[in-house]
Amino acid sequence: MDLGLKDRVYVITGATRGLGNAAARELIADGAKVLITGRDEKTVAEAADALGPDAAGIAADNGDPAVAGRLIDAARERFGRFDGVLISVGGPAPGFAADNTDEQWESAFESVFLGAVRLARAAAAELGEGGVIGFVLSASVHEPIPGLTISNGLRPGLAGFAKSLADELGPRGIRVVGLLPARIDTDRVRELDGLSADPEATRAASESRIPLRRYGTPQEFGRAAAFFLSPAASYLTGVMLPVDGGARRGF
Repeated sequence: MDLGLKDRVYVITGATRGLGNAAARELIADGAKVLITGRDEKTVAEAADALGPDAAGIAADNGDPAVAGRLIDAARERFGRFDGVLISVGGPAPGFAADNTDEQWESAFESVFLGAVRLARAAAAELGEGGVIGFVLSASVHEPIPGLTISNGLRPGLAGFAKSLADELGPRGIRVVGLLPARIDTDRVRELDGLSADPEATRAASESRIPLRRYGTPQEFGRAAAFFLSPAASYLTGVMLPVDGGARRGF
């Protein structure tokens, strides 16, 4: 299938590694160009270089109110157009309700929630018909994940914002979509498994609850993201797609 991605330009935040990087790689593989971001300038430059000539990088913090416009301008300056954004941020600090501090909540709200809202609003103001705004959220949108209380509090709110935005932007031909990864084999997930007394047993137990009986690969997530952002998915909006090997049992 031709996804229609040739020469389209996307901004992907938090894409120096993990799921954002996997999405960037698959978009490029199908002909798109990407502007990736991350907080560390050296890491961003290395990641962009590894992705090849169809990628550029800029150091940026989603929590910075000035970032959104700067990223869109940079994409247009480097590649001549702007077709969409995939908003991916690192996971907030783990912990339980009694453990997480006000400072951790405030920091996560600024970067994970408000930063994403700002980026989406800025993109909405600049995109035309056929544009797309994507959010990398989490399976916690549907079911809280033990030990990730801050994420459990913020991700469902972003999903609600995305659904509202889809209604508002639909008449302009702009789509809004969300991806809900669960156990994808990234550094972040391995870090979370490593918080247990027996990481291997924790992983085995998690795999036993997944119908496909394994963790997903970053490439599998990246392919789902590339399709959702592509013109091939032109009649999909307001959709929250679980990328979880069937772990979500609800309809």
